Amino acid sequence: MSTVFVGGSRRISRVNALLVNRLENIVTNKLDIIIGDANGFDRAAQTFFHGLGYRSVTVYCTNGKCRNNVGHWPIYIVNFQGRGRGREFYTAKDDAMIQDADYGLFAWDGKSKGTIRNVEIMAKEGKPSAIYVSSARMFTAIRSVNDLQNLDCDQLDRDRCQADLFNQGWREVG
Repeated sequence: MSTVFVGGSRRISRVNALLVNRLENIVTNKLDIIIGDANGFDRAAQTFFHGLGYRSVTVYCTNGKCRNNVGHWPIYIVNFQGRGRGREFYTAKDDAMIQDADYGLFAWDGKSKGTIRNVEIMAKEGKPSAIYVSSARMFTAIRSVNDLQNLDCDQLDRDRCQADLFNQGWREVG
């Protein structure tokens, strides 16, 4: 079974029709979902999956303290030995999800450094992602670090920008 890291920007707090389509396809294909516990897109996606009654979800939390676990799913505790709750505290959780995921589905506001960092690391590790760019209101596929240059979808051909990953008709390969 393949595992999808679902995540995104804290400024994106709703799941629009384009995101619904991709999230439904993950469920249709019965993929395992790993997701963070942040407010914003993590919580919105959790709410969506909970509404469908989807159970194949694991919420990753740093040091066992989950901010959000809408569906009361199993949690994966990522231990952090550092101090405080700064960027490194939450990055530890993201790094664990990157390692455990085969694919990524991200909603990006065009500004979140954490979201784009996760996409970049996934690409460096050869793990493809579909990224919804909210300012362009479309998806783009990131399969390599070179694909990151194509994130300015406002200036690109719409057909080239539309990602096929987790789109209708997508089926797990392998």
